[in-house]
Amino acid sequence: MPVAPASALPTDDPRAVFLDLLQGALAAGRWVKLVLARPVGAEPELERITVKPLTVKGEPRLGFVLRYRTRDITRHYGLDEGLAEIANALPAPFRNAHLHATDETVQLEFGKKGKARLHRTRAQQVQAAAPAEHDRAKQRWLDLDRPFLAALGVTDHKGALVPAMSRKWKQINKFIEVFAHAFNQAGLPQDAPVQVADFGSGKGYLTFAIHDYLRHGLGRDARVTGVELREDMVTLCNQAAAGLDHPGLQFERGDVRTVVPARIDVMIALHACDVATDYALHTGIRSQAAIIMCSPCCHKQLRPQMTSPEPLGPMLQFGLHMGQQAEMLTDSLRALYLEACGYETKVFEFVSLEHTSKNKMILAVKRSRPIDVSTRLARIEALKAFYGIQEHCLETLLQADHLLA
Repeated sequence: MPVAPASALPTDDPRAVFLDLLQGALAAGRWVKLVLARPVGAEPELERITVKPLTVKGEPRLGFVLRYRTRDITRHYGLDEGLAEIANALPAPFRNAHLHATDETVQLEFGKKGKARLHRTRAQQVQAAAPAEHDRAKQRWLDLDRPFLAALGVTDHKGALVPAMSRKWKQINKFIEVFAHAFNQAGLPQDAPVQVADFGSGKGYLTFAIHDYLRHGLGRDARVTGVELREDMVTLCNQAAAGLDHPGLQFERGDVRTVVPARIDVMIALHACDVATDYALHTGIRSQAAIIMCSPCCHKQLRPQMTSPEPLGPMLQFGLHMGQQAEMLTDSLRALYLEACGYETKVFEFVSLEHTSKNKMILAVKRSRPIDVSTRLARIEALKAFYGIQEHCLETLLQADHLLA
């Protein structure tokens, strides 16, 4: 059925028509999001509400995100209850409601005297804009107006990106993109909180981001712990989490050797120096984490052990080449150890991180089916023999816990 052009539609009760359109879009699966704006209620800090359809523990729900000046509050309602909440919000405490559907947009607005007007945009106009929206969705996994970004200095008080933080913003989005794909692959159960440990969390950019993505983006219950040695960073992040109403997010002082949560679904350690990466990987494997994300650096342990096998001797006589070879060998063995412990593993270039040129990531996702361990172990022994390696930290840790045959 053709949709009316983007103009005010004559009707005796625009509000009733709008609510009927909402219910129809929800029933047909056409509802993308609803925005309630122009607040006139008793809460001066409340700026708008965004409502999206969600599935929580297998049940259809409406997810409400109440945007305040300094924080967001997320609430979930059943479909009928959620629609009732929306109806009760119009025309107060909100004078404007904007429905984005897959085939149209509908806007209900109330004038100062309470007169309602209804506007609808043609289906072809929405469809023409869809590719651009799809492209933006692929490039941006978080919205710039998320309050934690302003609290951490990534955006200003108006929600605009601070130019000096553009690289950090790119890093955050790339990190969430990588995590999102791994999370879909891991298939963690819906009925349990997602337990995340971020070792070396620093100022908390990625820790806040993954918590926000899980709770706000996916509607999942998330318990995220940032672990950091610097007490001032721990205090700063805990204060920000409390002020931004991030339930389930906390920061502790320590490192991967001293702080180990009882259960870990997702283990993160970016820029764990030298064997600290091995301790982080060991923690993830020992905890049976479904997802392990590591960004290694400062590969020092293997280089003194390495010999220069022929015919590579003439090439490896140069210190630069020997260092590059040691880095490749260290991380290749780490990937093989992860595979031998039941993980599907990738080693790839991550975006350049702030203050460093290291941009490699080791990503491991727990397999649902067993694999041929003997083949991986044979490859490990062949590489060690070729380069004369006697000890690898991760292997030592895994053997001590009987996690590696």
